[in-house]
Amino acid sequence: MGSLRKSIGVAAIAAAMGTAGLVATAPQAAASPAPCSAAARACVALGAKSAWLMNGGVVTYGAVPITSGKPGYRTPKGSFKVTYKDIDHWSSAFNGPMPFSVFFTTTGVAFHEGSLSQLSHGCIHLSRDAARTFFDNLAPGDVVEVVA
Repeated sequence: MGSLRKSIGVAAIAAAMGTAGLVATAPQAAASPAPCSAAARACVALGAKSAWLMNGGVVTYGAVPITSGKPGYRTPKGSFKVTYKDIDHWSSAFNGPMPFSVFFTTTGVAFHEGSLSQLSHGCIHLSRDAARTFFDNLAPGDVVEVVA
């Protein structure tokens, strides 16, 4: 009974607060296993056009849809670490906004809000909500794995 009361209490608090202050969880329909190691805090599957946030090998958010690099600007595969974040980044190379940027390569590749219908110059485009969630939940030093 105590567990049920706690669940109802958390639901009531969440309803009153919206999602502020709570750990984001993916909608049940979008949940799927991530193809990355337990070391990853963020996982990207280029072929599946999906990304996840993880903690200790457990998916905490996602899968969310992504777009990645177009020919000539392919998103690199491998294991990386978040280098820095910039909520209002402006790309001088491509003269455009990159809201909620989380950089994870030394060549400027980042998660950020972007078109889910157009390929990028190597970055991982996310919806506005997903970009904000990735921005809020990743920190410099966190491992990002990008797989085929």
